[in-house]
Amino acid sequence: MRSLQIFLILTFFFHQLDAQIQADQKLFLLDQGAITRGDSTRKRIAFVFTGDEYYEGLKSISQSLARQKIKGSFFFTGRLYRNSKARKSIVQLANAGHYMGPHADMHLLYNDWSKRDSLLVTKDSLVNDLKANYQSMHALGIQEEKLYLIPPFEWWNNQIASWCKELNVQLINFTPGTGTNADYTYPEMGSSYRSSEKLLERLYAFEQQHTLNGAMILVHIGTDPRRKDKLYQHLPNMIQYFRSKGYAFVKVDALLNPQ
Repeated sequence: MRSLQIFLILTFFFHQLDAQIQADQKLFLLDQGAITRGDSTRKRIAFVFTGDEYYEGLKSISQSLARQKIKGSFFFTGRLYRNSKARKSIVQLANAGHYMGPHADMHLLYNDWSKRDSLLVTKDSLVNDLKANYQSMHALGIQEEKLYLIPPFEWWNNQIASWCKELNVQLINFTPGTGTNADYTYPEMGSSYRSSEKLLERLYAFEQQHTLNGAMILVHIGTDPRRKDKLYQHLPNMIQYFRSKGYAFVKVDALLNPQ
């Protein structure tokens, strides 16, 4: 009888816990199976940084975060994790307690730009690419309990998200409307170019209209040399601005933890 009572109590407890988790996750914003915004009722922001070919801003970003005493979330390709010139800086980031995650080993484009449901990779190629990315992380002693992935080019679809889910990997991406992901553009791109001033104007306007509660703000750790105006150099001002508005800064695993 006592065993039955314990079983019933535990069943009730886990049912309540599962219901709470599902209720909390409803506060998240999802797109094509990826989480693009955390709990919109809590005044918290996660800065997410991606990198592949260019990484000249690593030192600047690391110093800015250290001075402001906040932790960021970094998502690098396997190519970057294996880059001997970047290795020391990457290990320092990990040792400092920042979140370190994958950005696809070879920065593959998963699906067509104009026909989003048209895949450009097979399941096997995606799985093998991710495994190679994780192996490159593990070679540096970097491991994460909670696995999040920012897809290469920040582009994916439901099928990609489903395949990742089978690997216990949750796709995430920057919060729509924040616009800082355009910091990779350079003047020679013509009308597509966005200066840091314009990017910040858009970001601050978005915050005033919609808040940044639960938002993920993306900044590239490096850009094409033709872009001289680096958004990451404005990181201290961004942090101070949002801190003055009462936002807390957390890593993605904390932002997306329903507890």
